[in-house]
Amino acid sequence: MQAFGLTRSLVIAALAATGISSCGIRLPDTPALNYRVGVSSNTPPQLGRDPDVLVWLIADKLHTGMVFPYDWLLESGYVPPQGFGRPKYVTLSWGDRTAYIEKGLHTPWKFFRALLTPTPSVMELIPADWYVVEVCPNQRVWRKLVARERGKDLATFLNDCSKAGPDGRPIVVSTSSWGGGVVLESRHSYFIPRVCNVWTVHAIETLGGQIEPWSAMIADGLIRQAEKSPNDFEKVWPGQER
Repeated sequence: MQAFGLTRSLVIAALAATGISSCGIRLPDTPALNYRVGVSSNTPPQLGRDPDVLVWLIADKLHTGMVFPYDWLLESGYVPPQGFGRPKYVTLSWGDRTAYIEKGLHTPWKFFRALLTPTPSVMELIPADWYVVEVCPNQRVWRKLVARERGKDLATFLNDCSKAGPDGRPIVVSTSSWGGGVVLESRHSYFIPRVCNVWTVHAIETLGGQIEPWSAMIADGLIRQAEKSPNDFEKVWPGQER
């Protein structure tokens, strides 16, 4: 897997340098953002609700994801799969369907097909009921406070990523690669340059962040931007070596 990881990094860097598929790096037809700083919401403040919410960015050497309070997503309009439960937090990420369902790309053919041709994608949704660092001790972890009202744009984006079944809820295609969650069918295609970290770029942008996707295809490139203003994610855990 380390050899695959190095090869993947080199392939991404080479294709980024040549500018291949520049118009296709972003997920298509993503909903426009509605939150505006300084504009009062028509929704009255809820008693006992803090105006800001803590969110987390997690990363291994190649892959990034986000962690959100689940109640916040629901109150913001997120539509979960049937019977998902009511955890305290959820971890979300996106990527190639084969890699998630088979827990890796175990042959060179599957590896290069996922990176170099449009392939089906999925979004992974994993529940957690304890502190994020304890759930993801092997991941690097950053956190940030965001305005509660930004949850509406985030929920709209997440809903838009999934294909819905006849019941209007996301289609579950598999159990998650870890953590007792589910894998949801996505309506987008996965390929270079539209890799997993570009999904994280979109998620951060719904929260008010500004990320240049071409510099964020590799996890460390995304993180360098996430730590800078106006994104200002604070690192809270360095990750444990495995």
